[in-house]
Amino acid sequence: MKLLYIVPKIKNAGGVARVIAVKANYFTQNFGYEVHILSQNEESKPAFYDFDSRISFHNMTLEGTIFHFFSSFKKSINQAIREINPDIILVADNGLKAFLVPFITNTKKPIVFECHGSKFVEEREVKTNMFSKIIRGTKYRFKDFSARRFTRVVALSNKNLSEWKISNGIVIPNPNWIGKAGKAAYKNTKVIAIARNSYEKGLDRLLVIWEKIHPKHPEWILNIYTDDTESLTEMIKDSKILFSINIHNFVSNIEEKYLESSLYAMTSRTEGFGMVLLEAMSLGIPCLAFDCPVGPRTLIKDNENGYLIPDGNFDLYVEKLSYLMNNEEERIRLGLAGNETAKLFSIEKIMKDWKMFFDELIEKN
Repeated sequence: MKLLYIVPKIKNAGGVARVIAVKANYFTQNFGYEVHILSQNEESKPAFYDFDSRISFHNMTLEGTIFHFFSSFKKSINQAIREINPDIILVADNGLKAFLVPFITNTKKPIVFECHGSKFVEEREVKTNMFSKIIRGTKYRFKDFSARRFTRVVALSNKNLSEWKISNGIVIPNPNWIGKAGKAAYKNTKVIAIARNSYEKGLDRLLVIWEKIHPKHPEWILNIYTDDTESLTEMIKDSKILFSINIHNFVSNIEEKYLESSLYAMTSRTEGFGMVLLEAMSLGIPCLAFDCPVGPRTLIKDNENGYLIPDGNFDLYVEKLSYLMNNEEERIRLGLAGNETAKLFSIEKIMKDWKMFFDELIEKN
């Protein structure tokens, strides 16, 4: 079988790139699929994650005015489809341009939209005036309209799928790629967070929480791994929490960094799934997250395998984080329960679901 992924970026350190690397490698090494990945403006850039040498990368150069940008987007996609002749096309892009794909492609091959985020994801703080509300509403309706034009839409959870007004959706969660790799250092006074420094990931909210928690627990350190260390460092340079936070670039050996930590803190505004939560859970690290749309609630059952905080309730987040900092036994209890949750997402099970899905698509096509 021949697959073509269409993504905005694949060679960066983002969560979508990680998941696609894991799946593409598995497809190649275990099922013998031929995998091609088409991304934009990455021709000479090395890949951050490891990809099987048999996976083929293709680049589309997108620049210039909006008209030229979308003209190049359409031309590049159709050219790749003609040259590669894939059996299935998968679009893994949360940007609005992804929703144009069903309308601009000249093919009868199945086109699948991989939904890696909430339908309501926003790149910046939303405005509440009437005009902005109309614009957002129009955008969400267009997303639903376009999603119905894909052959299938693959969501990461039932909650994720319920955001969409479609009848062509199915659920296949992200796979747990870590497996057995040790356990959390429950005695270490370290909290870890891994996220792009973007509005939807809410690292600014984590800094507000840390300002409240640091005076109560000055011995604890927050380690943030991100793509934009300069902006985050600038935000705290004059604050009292400066020396209790270490801001790092993304690293390839992230498992080691997880295992140095005893708590994981997520403060996202939206999440399609929350891959970092699954990774942390697989290593027995207790997790806290805001109950944002819609990913965290898929993995965290409040007070059973972590803490799910009502979205935006900073005081309760601080209270729960402080409680965990004071109670190693509770960290262990939640960590062990989270580890059991992670087992439900074994890579063998999830990738078997993908194979069955692809086989059914080909059979129907």
